[in-house]
Amino acid sequence: MTDTLTHFIGGDAVPGDPTQQSINPSNLDDVVALYPRGSAVEVDAAAKAARQAFPAWSEASPEVRSDLLDRVGSIVMERAKDLGRLLSREEGKTLPEGTGEVMRAARIFKYFAGEALRRHGQALDSTRPGIDVTTHREAVGVVGLITPWNFPIAIPAWKTAPALAFGNTVVLKPATPTPAIAHALAAIIHEAGAPPGVFNLVLGEGDVGQAIVDHKEIDAISFTGSQYVGGKVAEGAIKRQARVQLEMGGKNPLIVLDDADLERAITCAIDGAFFGTGQRCTASSRIIVTEGIHDRFVEALAERAKGLKVGDALDPASQIGPAVSESQLEQNLRYVGIARDEGGRLATGGERLTLDQRGYYMQPTVIADTGADMRINCEEVFGPVASTVRVKDYEEALAMANRGQFGLSAGIVTNSLKHSRHFRRNIKAGMVMINLPTAGVDYHVPFGGTRKSRYGAREQGFAAIEFYTQTKTVYIGG
Repeated sequence: MTDTLTHFIGGDAVPGDPTQQSINPSNLDDVVALYPRGSAVEVDAAAKAARQAFPAWSEASPEVRSDLLDRVGSIVMERAKDLGRLLSREEGKTLPEGTGEVMRAARIFKYFAGEALRRHGQALDSTRPGIDVTTHREAVGVVGLITPWNFPIAIPAWKTAPALAFGNTVVLKPATPTPAIAHALAAIIHEAGAPPGVFNLVLGEGDVGQAIVDHKEIDAISFTGSQYVGGKVAEGAIKRQARVQLEMGGKNPLIVLDDADLERAITCAIDGAFFGTGQRCTASSRIIVTEGIHDRFVEALAERAKGLKVGDALDPASQIGPAVSESQLEQNLRYVGIARDEGGRLATGGERLTLDQRGYYMQPTVIADTGADMRINCEEVFGPVASTVRVKDYEEALAMANRGQFGLSAGIVTNSLKHSRHFRRNIKAGMVMINLPTAGVDYHVPFGGTRKSRYGAREQGFAAIEFYTQTKTVYIGG
């Protein structure tokens, strides 16, 4: 069944010429949806609708905003099975992963339903007699959201929910490969009772995102995607003094020390490197192993990876789905070739898989015997590809982990309290995992990295208010 999608602008479903196709990466003969290619014209209409809706929405009782978000969360939760199936069909993650992501989105909306009621501010004594000082937070205005395909409902949720909770209005541009699940979320937000113009959706290509960045009515932009595009977003936003927040991926290290429990280390590495088809910004894409456990670990990791079941995302037996697109699959395979050319040893995988139906399938891949400066250890691949590096001891492992320009998530597997304590204080990453996969985070705590993985305020949890509000200081005398 193929759906025909629309934009949502000013409370209305706005059709266009549905010339674009969303293709099921598990089955290339399955067209998930047809959708229109938006332009600066639709962005302009959406931004103006959001601007018109902003005064009433920002001044409404926080209970009104809370109730809307709670209803959205409830509807998403009630439809989790169907939404999860749509997500997995369109993006390619396995059905349990797709349904789990939908439930996460529902929980995010419900969490921020509570945050909408929380008053953030202070009452302070002035340094001058007879004067009171208070601070409180106000909505920023119209917020443009540019979201990726790898978490096509969770990331729109964790940007949209706080934006609306704190009184902002929204223009969302979802990723090109996954318009159908974003459209489903937009329809639910309107069904739940969002006033016209409070939430707007514009489908399309990169020019839609550029129009959002450039539009004078959009006060803030939150972007998740690549470093290259993120740099362009920041440049455009800062040029016109718009607020900007960027999440730009990672090359996340997982250190395995000699004293680690081998089974736990393998489980952490398999989960972090391969689940979600490796298409997670927090994936364990480089695994740094001390020499005492190295050979046993690499052998066991390769054997476990070889046994993973790759298949249709909707097949209950599948543990790993396809890459999201032909271009992503080609990039994965290209990096495998580069790693081998630079001296890496292919321990398992590395090839495209041909199954009964046409899809973007790839073998889970482990590349061993790699060096610190090899491209496979410096550049984000975003596929089911893990490289391993042999090091002498913890000190060399930490130095290796801190190399490079990324700093999103980092993990260590060890039974040493000394090393785990030192690691969490000295690793250059925004999120630290001890005896856990580098991927997998909670929705009620801050998310984000350091160095070139992030620019601007953290996302999610109690940290979200920093980006989506601004502080006003009030002096009261007399």
